[in-house]
Amino acid sequence: MEQKKRVCIIEAGVSGLAACKYLLERGFQSVVFEADRSIGGLWKSTSASTRLQTARWDYQFSDFPWPEKVTEPCPDSKQVMEYLESYAQRFDLIRHVRFGEKVEGIEYVGVAEEEMEAWDLWAGTGGAFGGGRRGVWHVTVRQEDGTVEVFNGKVIHSMDYSNMDSTAVTELVKDKQVIIVGYLKSALDIAAECAKINGPRYPCTMIVRTKRWNISQLEAWGIPINYMYLNHFSELLLHKPGEGLTLSLLATILSPLRWIFSKFTESYLKKTIPMKKYDMIPKHSFFQGVAAGLLAVLPEHFYDKVEEGSIILKPSKTFEFSKNGVLIEEEVTPIKADLVIYATGFKGDKKLKNIFISPWFQKVVAGTKDMIVPLYRECIHPQIPQMAIIGYSESISNVYTTEIRARWLACFIDDGFILPSKRKMEKNILEWDKYYKTYSGNSSECYRRSCITSVHTWYNDQLCKDMGCNPRRKKGFFADLFIPYGPIDYVGLELKK
Repeated sequence: MEQKKRVCIIEAGVSGLAACKYLLERGFQSVVFEADRSIGGLWKSTSASTRLQTARWDYQFSDFPWPEKVTEPCPDSKQVMEYLESYAQRFDLIRHVRFGEKVEGIEYVGVAEEEMEAWDLWAGTGGAFGGGRRGVWHVTVRQEDGTVEVFNGKVIHSMDYSNMDSTAVTELVKDKQVIIVGYLKSALDIAAECAKINGPRYPCTMIVRTKRWNISQLEAWGIPINYMYLNHFSELLLHKPGEGLTLSLLATILSPLRWIFSKFTESYLKKTIPMKKYDMIPKHSFFQGVAAGLLAVLPEHFYDKVEEGSIILKPSKTFEFSKNGVLIEEEVTPIKADLVIYATGFKGDKKLKNIFISPWFQKVVAGTKDMIVPLYRECIHPQIPQMAIIGYSESISNVYTTEIRARWLACFIDDGFILPSKRKMEKNILEWDKYYKTYSGNSSECYRRSCITSVHTWYNDQLCKDMGCNPRRKKGFFADLFIPYGPIDYVGLELKK
């Protein structure tokens, strides 16, 4: 019997843990390299006030429900970390994680780049280890000493802020004029914390470069948002990648409903949130915000803090530093600042490039500048053999989506199916690129952003079909059409062995 292949996993976040679990279940030798001293990915570097953006029953692994003691619909970051740690302990994943070991570069050796370019099938055969008869990945790892340095200067990134404990945060912020650049989740949470510490005496100013449909609750006029945007019926209103003629006709006929749902939700938000008063109504539709994943749930009493003057909102596409602060558009006097915090995220495509040693891989991994990062099934790059990327594209819940990707990947690696030709994969990627540009908008604010939220059930259906599973997980036609899917629907998913 052939010995199972070795699999290297980089980082012990949600995606790394799920991939490790399902690969171990199929008998593969898995090792996870984690630069820090704990699991959790971004959750271990999140401010204390941060809560889930989705309800906990949508943010869980299918075979590991939240403990009964957690009753809040949207648990906080500490509870999320405890949940992930419990998951890792339950499935004995910690012993496969090598903490304090940072992957500095990976290099594919044994096959020339010219030969790889000429392959018609991924990895030479379409199988996980097809080209691995000769080609293997060499992984360069640097051991860390475990120390964590926090930049405590005048200009920091939100990640630096989130790495601090509550005492350090208070010391950094108290009695300071703070400016935050950004208007999504991390920016909102940090602004709320600064407002709580300083109040209106030292208000926190938010420079809002792009206005967002940030919401106060997950419903509009009493109807859960999931029922308008996140079920099979809502997906019938969209032209989906790989759909047939019948679904295409339905999407064309039903498309006016998409506009109605969007306006219905926008009317509720404008009614219940003083967006107009503070000039914060976005130019794009609510539906586009969902499709691009560019919205957030507001911290509790956020606009109350705006009303009292603890938070000041300043829309401005550009800004520049001056001697005593920051100057924004249409204002001649700089906003005074002791501390500026960038909460603008990071460029995932740059992170992908930096992991490779080969200039050729660095060039091809992110594709061209006018399209999304080219990943088939949001996991496999047609030109890069024996490597998968899990967690790059976003969804309604990264736990939910990551888990089914990990199951798909484990099934593929264990010879459950083979990939189509590189040409067919690239054609499918172009269909997804067209979808993103059609519904998320082709503007710079959504540029190269991969988010499957609006079609996440359709996406899961494709993975189920690849694995030889029935994608219809609910009982009854109407339940399958109108009730949103969640992790619980994929319990006991039958996989090819």
